[in-house]
Amino acid sequence: MAWVLLILAGLLEVVWAFGMKASEGFTRPAWAALTVVAMVASVGLLGLAMRNLPLGTAYAIWTGIGALGAFLVGIVVLGEAATPLRLASAGLILAGLVGLKLSSGE
Repeated sequence: MAWVLLILAGLLEVVWAFGMKASEGFTRPAWAALTVVAMVASVGLLGLAMRNLPLGTAYAIWTGIGALGAFLVGIVVLGEAATPLRLASAGLILAGLVGLKLSSGE
């Protein structure tokens, strides 16, 4: 269950990152509110997941899901560049996350 909570927390990190961008510096109230709610929920779920997962693993996976998710949203939704070097770098992050999960013993 801790891994499910952690994945949900990471996905909410993607939501708040996108919401922060869409809020245009917190000048758009609906997007700003979504950002804050998603932030609180994300950190809350991370805290629950950390009851059963090691700090280093949980935090790295949480930020990694958020980073990769925001990277993908940037490309797919916002039209950011998908250069080979950016994609390869994201692949390395993903490889690190898989390695952390496989070595966690959970």
